[in-house]
Amino acid sequence: MQPAQFAVFGHPIGHSLSPQIHRAFARQFGIELDYRTIDAVPADFAAAVQRFFADGGRGANVTLPHKAAAFALADTRSEAATRAGSANVLSRLADGRLAAHNTDGAGMVRDLTERHDMDLRGHTALLLGAGGAAHGVAWNLLDAGVETLTIVNRSPEAADALADAIGEPARAHTRYWEDLTSIGSYDLIVNATSAGVLGVSLQLPFSLIGARALCYDLSYGAAAGGFLAWAKTAGARHAFDGLGMLVETAADAFELWHGQRPDTEPVYQALRRQPA
Repeated sequence: MQPAQFAVFGHPIGHSLSPQIHRAFARQFGIELDYRTIDAVPADFAAAVQRFFADGGRGANVTLPHKAAAFALADTRSEAATRAGSANVLSRLADGRLAAHNTDGAGMVRDLTERHDMDLRGHTALLLGAGGAAHGVAWNLLDAGVETLTIVNRSPEAADALADAIGEPARAHTRYWEDLTSIGSYDLIVNATSAGVLGVSLQLPFSLIGARALCYDLSYGAAAGGFLAWAKTAGARHAFDGLGMLVETAADAFELWHGQRPDTEPVYQALRRQPA
């Protein structure tokens, strides 16, 4: 019997650790699966997804730049995906329909609060970016108890749209990117931009770093290097990349597809020991 087919879609996608993570999870339960990367440019994404599931695919993870397109492509959507307007997981239902999920925010908060033992309650938070990744985590930051969420994006219209979707003006609001030098400091700074993936420097002012600042990049590895170096140079108390978030979101997808919850910590530690 052919192993069940799974994949991760992105562009670029060659750097993805998702195949390695899902294979490690599968070994915990003696499950055989085929998990691969599929590089699809935005114009070809919908057709590539439909072809994958038509050929027997059971589930797919979705990363940059396709999360909004994955949400639009689905027939049914989870509550988390609906409020984010984006999806990082697609599943084929028994009747052939596609279901969209978004596990980004839950995975990020679990990584911060459970793995790194961080308490986000009462923090003033700065969210850099307003794309699919930012949409995936914004609500969960508020659910985790941050006091305020300031959203800054190079395109102010996208930041305004995210704040409007959240609908809590007393807690979630926007500022202009040009204001970063003068808007003060924050307890929590989350980089949800694609700058690191694209090899672009953000050029952030050190004044953003508060006395107890926690900095978190949703990317991992080399893509998070620039932001984490800035955070440490600026004196952040804590600075983490998104590797733990990746492992946690993968575990959520694995549980959706296989009905069993994997142990994430040994997989996370094994990835940390790998050469960069």
